[in-house]
Amino acid sequence: MRFACCTDTIEISGIRKCFEGAAPGSVNLGLGQPDFDTPEHIKRAAIQAIERGECGYTPNCGVPELRAALAEKFRCENGIDYQPEEIMVTSGASEALFLIIAALVDRGDEVIIGDPAFLSYLELTKLVGGRPVSVPLDEKLRLSPQAVAERITSKTKLIILNSPSNPTGSVATAEQMKAIAQIAQDRDIALLSDEVYEHFIYQGEHVSPARFSDNVITVNAVSKTYAMTGWRLGYLGARGSTLEQLLKIHQYVQACASSISQAAALMAVSGPQECVAHMRDEFRARRDLLVSGFREMGLDILEPDGAFYLFPRVGDGDEVAARLGKGGVIVVPGSAFGPGGKEHIRISYAAGRPQLEEALRRMKDIL
Repeated sequence: MRFACCTDTIEISGIRKCFEGAAPGSVNLGLGQPDFDTPEHIKRAAIQAIERGECGYTPNCGVPELRAALAEKFRCENGIDYQPEEIMVTSGASEALFLIIAALVDRGDEVIIGDPAFLSYLELTKLVGGRPVSVPLDEKLRLSPQAVAERITSKTKLIILNSPSNPTGSVATAEQMKAIAQIAQDRDIALLSDEVYEHFIYQGEHVSPARFSDNVITVNAVSKTYAMTGWRLGYLGARGSTLEQLLKIHQYVQACASSISQAAALMAVSGPQECVAHMRDEFRARRDLLVSGFREMGLDILEPDGAFYLFPRVGDGDEVAARLGKGGVIVVPGSAFGPGGKEHIRISYAAGRPQLEEALRRMKDIL
């Protein structure tokens, strides 16, 4: 059987390889999935939706009540005045990323991506025939506005930002966000802002670049914030006629997000938020536990400001990840996120403290 040439240019996710290849008894620190259960009030909302018979298709862009709640969320939490009709509900943030890249990038167009960065950005760009342009991160593992500006050409169609960052845990400053948004505005280039970790920040603040430019498409999800990864519910906000272009793809590849997941998401974003603060505080404690343990081992590590990942420099990240895997600790080699990560490994501290303590004990013996 012959396949399209674009599939030959992309790779199976390095994260999924580590997750699915974990040996029995291993401590798996490879997957960015909170170990918390979805909060009870959110699960009850889904059950009640089932009992009411809300099990059919919804409008393509999502139920009106959820879109209105998300518009209010953007206004209150992000300072962005999206109207409900400028918001689309998607099957996870992953679908939102695909829609944006597929709609904006033609064959041969360039997409500016940090290096290292979340691996989907690179592979989705290649999937549609675009050319990823990697921008090395600065010494604090952030995307520098100057470095972005230096790599813009006449073929640049999209800049991708992710703060807090997967895999580095870095948080862009307000000045960096504003500067990159202004670059996009001045050059009339679209800017994709992936903000799925916005509520897990331990130093600094989250600033949405859509506050500074209408060229920004903001992507988010309930997956990480509310421990709802399996519910597959994301959303995006976009100005002007952009949403209509994204809808053309969404209606054919997905039609609509799950009706039950939308009911749960409505409760998540409009209901009690204490569960989010509880998870954030626990992630901070886990971060501190690992950072302290690694520094005792003498590893070169920047304390992450957000998300739930560590990105220590270990030398040959592929070799170290392989050794740790044999020793019963699953991590992701940094090279999975781009050439700039080859000396690193990514460690998720979304696992529970007992697992993290056991992982430290095993890693100390190996490293």
